[in-house]
Amino acid sequence: MFPTLNTDRLMLRELTEDDALDILICFSNPDVLRFYGQSPLSNQNQVKQVIRNFSMNYEDKRGIKWGIAVKGEAGIIGTIGFQEWSQEHKRVDISYALIPEKWGKGYAIEAVKKVISYGFQELNLTRIGAMVFTENESSIKLLTKLDFEKEGVLKKFMYQDGVPYDTNIYSLVNESIS
Repeated sequence: MFPTLNTDRLMLRELTEDDALDILICFSNPDVLRFYGQSPLSNQNQVKQVIRNFSMNYEDKRGIKWGIAVKGEAGIIGTIGFQEWSQEHKRVDISYALIPEKWGKGYAIEAVKKVISYGFQELNLTRIGAMVFTENESSIKLLTKLDFEKEGVLKKFMYQDGVPYDTNIYSLVNESIS
């Protein structure tokens, strides 16, 4: 069963096709995608296929993607999840995105903290990685605040709008696991 996670203000829940419009709004926004390394989504049918792919990734234990909902509000304000999930090596990469209207309210850090806790406690992960455009100061600040360590720079690693960007690689390691 897909895990639903709750924080004081948020519910992280399984994405459904009913979320297609909210996801389209988020992932067609140039401000959201500026540092995401993804082409804009263009229609709800495309988004519904993406949602089906997320579901298959979860079933196959390759990734998990939650919709971020503010308690008491309709719809979702973004997504958060793990990809590149290796059960054998007990590691994942994390990614997250919120609509700009919800930036600066602490929702991202609240969601990331909850997902990290779930990853270490429930999925028995040893390492959670994050790849961040070197220009993405907000995400770098968030990860640093949560004790992620910068491990290095991957040169010209991700493209956005046809332009290659350097990417910082960060990690958070569960030190309680030997």
